[in-house]
Amino acid sequence: MNSLVRLARYAWASPCTLVGLLLVAPTFLFGARAQIVEGVIEIADPMFEVPDPQKNWLPFRAITFGHVVVAGSTEDLDLLRAHEHAHVRQYEGWGIAFFIAYPASSLWQLLRGGRPYLDNWFEVQARAEAGRRRYK
Repeated sequence: MNSLVRLARYAWASPCTLVGLLLVAPTFLFGARAQIVEGVIEIADPMFEVPDPQKNWLPFRAITFGHVVVAGSTEDLDLLRAHEHAHVRQYEGWGIAFFIAYPASSLWQLLRGGRPYLDNWFEVQARAEAGRRRYK
């Protein structure tokens, strides 16, 4: 039964995983590297690397699409793993609806005067789960 549940989670999130793989596929020509950690494809992509964290040209250091996590370096992947894997579990629950639910949560926060990224329900949940996993 456990294998069936796991397979169902992968299948449910697979459209999002495919989007992630298609977005990063060309970067393998320029040095991106992949590894599989706990069933998640983690990609260290130099195009995402932040030379100076104070001057990050992107609003994030890593991003998750289904079972694909992309960051600028293996160090960032190590540092952010618990947080990004929390997002993987969110994709497993929400499936492709995550692509609507996540920005909707940010918009809701913006409309009510909150911080669209920091107060986003999915980010709050991922930070909390990452904190629990990191300090077990």
